[in-house]
Amino acid sequence: MVAVSANWSYPTEVRFGAGRVSELADACKSAGIKRPLVVTDPGVAVLPICTQVVDVLKGAGIAAGVFSDVKPNPTASNVEAGVAAYLEGGHDGVVAMGGGSGLDAGKAVAFMQGQTRPMWDFEDVGDWWTRADPAGIAPVIAIPTTAGTGSEVGRASVITNEETHTKKVIFHPKMLPVTVICDPELTTGLPPHITAGTGMDAFAHCLEAYCAPSYHPMSEGIAVEGMRLVKEYLPRAFADGNDLEARGHMLSAAAMGAVAFQKGLGAIHSLSHPVGALYDTHHGLTNAVFMPYVLAFNREAIEAKIERLSAWLGLDLPTFAGFMDYVLRLREELGIAHTIRDIGVDDAKFDLMSGMAIVDPTAGGNPIALEEAAAHTLYVQAFNGDLAA
Repeated sequence: MVAVSANWSYPTEVRFGAGRVSELADACKSAGIKRPLVVTDPGVAVLPICTQVVDVLKGAGIAAGVFSDVKPNPTASNVEAGVAAYLEGGHDGVVAMGGGSGLDAGKAVAFMQGQTRPMWDFEDVGDWWTRADPAGIAPVIAIPTTAGTGSEVGRASVITNEETHTKKVIFHPKMLPVTVICDPELTTGLPPHITAGTGMDAFAHCLEAYCAPSYHPMSEGIAVEGMRLVKEYLPRAFADGNDLEARGHMLSAAAMGAVAFQKGLGAIHSLSHPVGALYDTHHGLTNAVFMPYVLAFNREAIEAKIERLSAWLGLDLPTFAGFMDYVLRLREELGIAHTIRDIGVDDAKFDLMSGMAIVDPTAGGNPIALEEAAAHTLYVQAFNGDLAA
């Protein structure tokens, strides 16, 4: 008998398949949304897919506004501006569209538009989510245009506090979108470097969830299959952006990673978050850079699990060393930098970032306790490209 107790939660309605964005108006009607605010990022806002989404709604007699003042790492001021646009436009729901930034911002706008307390009062700490007024949370329809964060099936948003330069996780169960439309046709325009960064983000979510020590066998199984999908289809999506089969499987892998990390994340994310907050780096790319250094740090605790994973993935050498070699080769194939120096990070803030990393909410899921000295060492290793230190 397993002497353990745990709380498990799984996602929402997902409409998956090519062309299914045409069902957006029906999804809005099912959610009771009559005047949605489309929240996205500036890059998506100027693409034909944004016009397509607005036209789908307009064709069904649904008037929509568009808000796109969202940074790659969404900030509190982005959310505040989105809330102002929501209230001024008399909207009654949100269509969150884009990568992690648009999705996180959209969910936060839908959440905060009906709250009276400051956003930081709802950080994912203990039961702080119970401070929120659930009646003030607007429904969200989520449309991912990248295959990475999986925010479309998540109950939280990662928002940067500009005053403290830290990333905060804002959480409430009702932040989970009521419907997700996963249409691989919307991801075909992604450039290869974004495909690589977002795809490695999905892989990092699955990998850290798999390695987290908490008990959640369903999430662990989902994480393993998510990594298999990334292994099989990320190189294809990277090589041919119009490969709909590969794009579709990567959307699945991204959603699976976000479901899986209910089990926990770890030092890849806790090291990455301060870098993103201070240097505004791409989150998935930053995770990919840190991945081998954190694997080496955790080896003692995860070696047996990585051996099982390597066998499942069909690696030629089903060992920890074989898996590490696979990660390094995959990064090289995708053009991922080997060091944080290569993505514009200097060595001036390692002390500051080390202190931030160990209090990041993802740090607690790391298989080996992440202390400040260890975090500092990992930053130095990732800066110098030293996997042997």
